[in-house]
Amino acid sequence: MAIISSKKQPQEPNGQPGKQHQESVKDSSHQELLQAEAALDEQGKQEESIRPQRFADYIGQKDLKDVLDIAIKAAKSRSEVLDHLLLYGPPGLGKTTMAMILASEMGVNYKITSAPALERPRDIVGLLVNLKPGDILFVDEIHRLSRMTEEILYPAMEDYRLDITIGKGSSARIRSLPLAKFTLVGATTRVGALTSPLRDRFGLVQKLRFYEVDELSKIVLRTAQLLQTPITEDGATEIAKRSRGTPRIANRLLKRVRDYAEVKKSGEINQSIAGEALQLFQVDPCGLDWTDRKMLSVIIEQFNGGPVGLETIAAATGEDTQTIEEVYEPYLMQIGYLSRTPRGRTATTAAYKHLGFKPPNEQMSLL
Repeated sequence: MAIISSKKQPQEPNGQPGKQHQESVKDSSHQELLQAEAALDEQGKQEESIRPQRFADYIGQKDLKDVLDIAIKAAKSRSEVLDHLLLYGPPGLGKTTMAMILASEMGVNYKITSAPALERPRDIVGLLVNLKPGDILFVDEIHRLSRMTEEILYPAMEDYRLDITIGKGSSARIRSLPLAKFTLVGATTRVGALTSPLRDRFGLVQKLRFYEVDELSKIVLRTAQLLQTPITEDGATEIAKRSRGTPRIANRLLKRVRDYAEVKKSGEINQSIAGEALQLFQVDPCGLDWTDRKMLSVIIEQFNGGPVGLETIAAATGEDTQTIEEVYEPYLMQIGYLSRTPRGRTATTAAYKHLGFKPPNEQMSLL
């Protein structure tokens, strides 16, 4: 069972570090730079101090911080535990970091686990019975909880009790064990996948939004200071523009640019150095990587801009349909380069212009 305790496990960085990439620009390892999912081997002790410890150091998510600040102060004034909290949004926006900050602001301990690690009832039971009053239990990807584990959580969240069945058959009886009052913080990228009984038991349901360029620039500057990496403001802005609105990706790109600057002995990271380094890793000024551009190019060049079916795009690009739907399409649609229609995917006029193609039915003078 994968569990991280605040007493034994040092805190992790705000953006998970990526791996060094030294192969062809078309290699899949380059594409991982722009994926917000964090791999286990990305958690290195060298970067443990990057995560902010207080709300004052947490950049962005102003509305969410205001809501949680009020909830924390109200709970403290009544000497109560914080209400259960559900955080949802795309990966890499700081849900785990927010749970750690909540524990720090409340002055309590926390335990971190993930839903796939809670396969058997005894896994969640062992966690619940060991919680101290006020502790925070953070469950990542909570929408993947098994049905049995979820049902154990219902009385634990509402009445702070654990119902255990003793015996079998006609001799079976239910025994209730009292639990210490705790706060469950759930995180998910798919809030719609949660069952209604579980979702309704959270007192606070909050969404994390994507970050603006100025917020990401501040995050990059802060991370660079913690990593003792010299960087200019325009260099931080250049990295922020290519980070897809995600702090984890911004920190990952910063570390790759830092590697480039150190190897090339370029001194501090400025706009020029950052641009050269990210061009090497095939990350363009809009945050598109090689596969993003390949998808759009295939739609424009081979299918006249669409509409074209998902299966056809997958066959033409060599990617599987699930990867295209869950990894590449969301960002292309967010920035207005791709649209879905009942007949298939189409490239927008903005995509034509970004890739240097002449938009359909548009005069060259307008380009």
